[in-house]
Amino acid sequence: MTGIDDAKRPASRSPAGLLTRPLRPYAEIFRVPGAWRFSAAAVIGRMPMSMFGLGTVLLISANTGKYGVAGAVSAVGSFGYALTSPRIARLMDSRGQRRVLLPLLTVFAVATAMLIVAVELHLPTWAFFVPGAIAGATMPSLGTLVRARWSVLLAGSTRLHAAFSFESVADELCFVIGPAAVTLLATEVFPASGVAVAALLCVLGTLWFAAQRGTEPVVVPRDRPAAGQAGQSARPARVRGAAAPGLVVLAPVYLLLGAMFVSIDLSTVAFAQHFGHKPLAGFILGTYALGSATGGLWYGSRQWRAAVEKRFALTLTLTVLGVATFWAQPNLVTLTCGIYLCGLTIAPTLIAGFSLLEAQARPGRRTEAMSWLSSGIAVGIAIGASVVGFLIDAHGPRLGYVFAALCGAASAATCLVGLRRLRPVEVPA
Repeated sequence: MTGIDDAKRPASRSPAGLLTRPLRPYAEIFRVPGAWRFSAAAVIGRMPMSMFGLGTVLLISANTGKYGVAGAVSAVGSFGYALTSPRIARLMDSRGQRRVLLPLLTVFAVATAMLIVAVELHLPTWAFFVPGAIAGATMPSLGTLVRARWSVLLAGSTRLHAAFSFESVADELCFVIGPAAVTLLATEVFPASGVAVAALLCVLGTLWFAAQRGTEPVVVPRDRPAAGQAGQSARPARVRGAAAPGLVVLAPVYLLLGAMFVSIDLSTVAFAQHFGHKPLAGFILGTYALGSATGGLWYGSRQWRAAVEKRFALTLTLTVLGVATFWAQPNLVTLTCGIYLCGLTIAPTLIAGFSLLEAQARPGRRTEAMSWLSSGIAVGIAIGASVVGFLIDAHGPRLGYVFAALCGAASAATCLVGLRRLRPVEVPA
């Protein structure tokens, strides 16, 4: 009888059940056939998103001693990514992921090799910009593609929330490991090794991801006749306008978030240097990403009753309120504690943003819609880095934190003003 009673007892009442219950939604999504393969491949393939820009700066600055040129080449790559990412995503929606990924990956690998050769041969600095721009413009955006696969596999299921949460946590994992790894490689092994390893991870992860044909979304023609018009001679209905109505609000929100994120990064490095502990900057920023990953895991393990646009506005506002305290932190210890607590709401904000677009995306344009968010962050990072660097040089890291808070406040205000546009809308199947 004891064994039967134990079997009937809810797992949540036992210590083991209490520990595993928050992770149960994540275990369920990976029961989908092939899910763990394309998700793991995407984690490997998107490591360069946190390594390539920093690796480029370390490579060029080590060979030329010019941080200005190094930062400019990295910024050109970010702008290239922002400009091409939505267009490449549109091609993938209309022609399939694998068909576009393989030639794109080839161009990226060749451009990266050309960049390394140009720097190592000490060619004129203008020769760095062309391969740098091409490499940035053709870097595969696997974070968007993996979310598109989850959207198809778990369409209409509450488990999609957990899948998006896991991918946001995976993004944060990349930002915890990537910067430290590329810095170690570039400074302790060889200046070019950081960029080279980042490119290698991208190639291996993308090839593995593209090989998962069974979970690749089926291409949906955009000129499919509207419901109820099949067999009629009328011209097929075409979906016009933005890939999702909410992009008019979310794109500027994410651009301002990108500027806020990079301002926090650069200000933290300068703040740590001000106290004579510059190497601790990486640890502090890693704590930021760890807080985000913690918040993402908790957020994804729960089912929420509140509307997703309200959750997005709330977590974004909480994030901005936390960032607004950074400028007043008296030392690195209080900054580290504050930055961890503030990080708890980062991943939930990003998760809610992707969920909003997934619900609003027009037929056959899901990948394109999500790619606009990544592009917005990339543009914000490029713009924010160019502005906050001058502020820090002239007035110190505290003003850099003030600039970050202003960017965050503008982002939250944009969200609140356009909140009605973020409500999920009915789209044709």
